[in-house]
Amino acid sequence: MLTLDLDDLLRAALKEDIHTGDLTTRACLLGTCPAAARMIAKEPFVLAGIQVAERVFSLLDPQLRFTPRYLDGTAVSHGALIASLEGDAASLLQGERVALNLLQRMSGIATVTARYLAAVAGTKARIVDTRKTTPGLRALEKYAVRVGGGINHRTGLYDGILIKENHIAAAGGIAAAVNRARASIPHTLKIEVETETVAQVEEALAVGADIIMLDNMDCATMATCVGLIAGRALVEASGGVNLDTVRAIAETGVDIISVGALTHSPRAVDISMLLD
Repeated sequence: MLTLDLDDLLRAALKEDIHTGDLTTRACLLGTCPAAARMIAKEPFVLAGIQVAERVFSLLDPQLRFTPRYLDGTAVSHGALIASLEGDAASLLQGERVALNLLQRMSGIATVTARYLAAVAGTKARIVDTRKTTPGLRALEKYAVRVGGGINHRTGLYDGILIKENHIAAAGGIAAAVNRARASIPHTLKIEVETETVAQVEEALAVGADIIMLDNMDCATMATCVGLIAGRALVEASGGVNLDTVRAIAETGVDIISVGALTHSPRAVDISMLLD
């Protein structure tokens, strides 16, 4: 994860917060002040982003020491010591909010993803994310989904073919859209088609779609479509998915359940950083 792109993102986040200088720290501290700090879990959650938090501080101050106490993917308990930090107090204070914001959001995503996986345990359904991510943070948020046990859908518009309702309308129908796509893409790419009715599923099957998305269908209709498709294409369920409905959706026999809520509305977990 520690790529040049990530460093650019983190530097921009630090600049957004500190900008021309930390007025409060300048006013309260006189020169260098050695200090130690602790990151503490204020509730149970699945940890994600600990290396990101560490990188925030190392970019800000290479002399600062950040010691993680758990690895990403660990289920931590309330009160757990997540990381220890040592260094100049000004650096600790200036990096605190950026590091915590990212760590809290990423851990929130990993935690809710793990809950979805638990809800469909025993079925064949796989939980995947969507493109409903925070602009600029997609790589971090999709990484957090993986940490929580989920699977990434396409990363962006550039790495997968997903023919949605507006593409179908613009092309003049499912068959026209799929045939044009197949004529212009490498043979290694699969073609996914979004459908809203049984008739559209039949049309997508007839034209040879590799993946058929069942969008905002009730469970009875989804089960009918799974039987109709009969293994000739992967089946993805989308729309209306939450922790109350995901089990019933999985039991219709779909292969994939895409959940926008993994990344568009997770609650940030509660983590505190305290100077000793």
